[in-house]
Amino acid sequence: MSRSAAWLAATVLAAWPSLVATQGPTNFRGRLSPVPVAAASPNVTGVGSVTATLTGAKLTLAGTFEGLASPATFAKLHRAPKGIRGPAVFDLTVTSGTSGKISATLDLTPAQVEDLARERFYVQLHSEKAPDGNLWGWLLVQENKR
Repeated sequence: MSRSAAWLAATVLAAWPSLVATQGPTNFRGRLSPVPVAAASPNVTGVGSVTATLTGAKLTLAGTFEGLASPATFAKLHRAPKGIRGPAVFDLTVTSGTSGKISATLDLTPAQVEDLARERFYVQLHSEKAPDGNLWGWLLVQENKR
């Protein structure tokens, strides 16, 4: 790769989060499925989905879940590369029940906006019988259809 091509690629990657923020809302979607390390447990059941919209630095998240073996206790937004567990960054609002809703409105830092654009955030839902995590799913960028 030539020096100018490498510089251009680095510039585009560095500007990606601000490009996302200035082009209007960016939509994300995630499928919630059993946490793999606990999936063999009969207490880890269910499915769900989440959608999120980033407008500037404000992330609005909404989702649903169903089929849990026990009532949901809490949900959090975690930061990590896809497929790897990471630290919790934000608390989410969750319905206490075997089915229900997840929601949040969050103010992100510029670094968090960049991590979101790189698909480094996931939702994890916990339940009474699966306190280490029941369902999880990464927030993936949705392409705008024209």
